[in-house]
Amino acid sequence: MNTVALIVEPKISELRITEAEITAYLMDGRTVSVPLAWSWRLSEATPAQRNQWEIIGDGIGIHWPEIDEDISIEGMLYGAPAPRPLTLV
Repeated sequence: MNTVALIVEPKISELRITEAEITAYLMDGRTVSVPLAWSWRLSEATPAQRNQWEIIGDGIGIHWPEIDEDISIEGMLYGAPAPRPLTLV
């Protein structure tokens, strides 16, 4: 007996951002939440800047033009927080 599993690429249909978390609603019905602190740019942005986002790549990511931040759904699913850039002292 052969079993075939269809692998569906996760895609974002909607997004909500609070003071504590980023929640992505996927086209397949799943919901994925990560701490807002995973993105230092979003953590430091104003609420108005956080709410100016657009879905990119047919649902594979989110872009915030004002703060030049991008988050992929794969990064959210697999636990990949954005690293803070190194500062030279």
